[in-house]
Amino acid sequence: MKKLFLIGITLVCLSCKKDTKTSIKQLTTTEKIANAHGVSNWDKVTLIEFTFNVDKDSSHFERSWVWKPKTNDVTLITNKDTISYNRKNIDSLSLAADQGFINDKFWLLAPFQLVWDKETITLDSINKTAPISKKQANKLTTIYSNQGGYTPGDAYDFYYNNSNLITEWVFRQGNTKKPTMITTFENYEDFNGIKIAKDHKKPNENWNLYFTGILIKTE
Repeated sequence: MKKLFLIGITLVCLSCKKDTKTSIKQLTTTEKIANAHGVSNWDKVTLIEFTFNVDKDSSHFERSWVWKPKTNDVTLITNKDTISYNRKNIDSLSLAADQGFINDKFWLLAPFQLVWDKETITLDSINKTAPISKKQANKLTTIYSNQGGYTPGDAYDFYYNNSNLITEWVFRQGNTKKPTMITTFENYEDFNGIKIAKDHKKPNENWNLYFTGILIKTE
């Protein structure tokens, strides 16, 4: 009986050790980047308001959004119109508005999209030269599936620092080798635990994509 009892204790202890090892989950690079930008606070977000702006030389473009993530209610506000819809029920009238929303939201929350978007392939590397700053950085490439979404097959090269904050990115339409667009991620600000890069500038151009009127409400 003593021998059997000892064997039982041994098995229980081995099981405990095994459970301890398997319970320690190593974060992926995409998770580290998303966490650094505050994705752990996302479940608390009830409302987001922001204005998407693009200045190019002397021209200016803007459109504003009100989004309730928990219900997926979206309102687009421009100087010409206001369109409200729910993303679960997109029709021909709201389709163009939703395409704009997906684009603008992607710029606003690109670090979170790394973990939200599942139909992707990610390639990770370190000690790469960032295209704008020419400094050494970490690089993560995300390639989207050729099916689904408004822009299938696109690729993004994210350059991030040792704090896992994105500093630059390269957009490659259709996963071409030649960059379609290169911009910075700068002027970070914390909104209730969500870190947003408010400015995205192109090198050697009078061009800036930026966000104003940012409001993030949490529970």
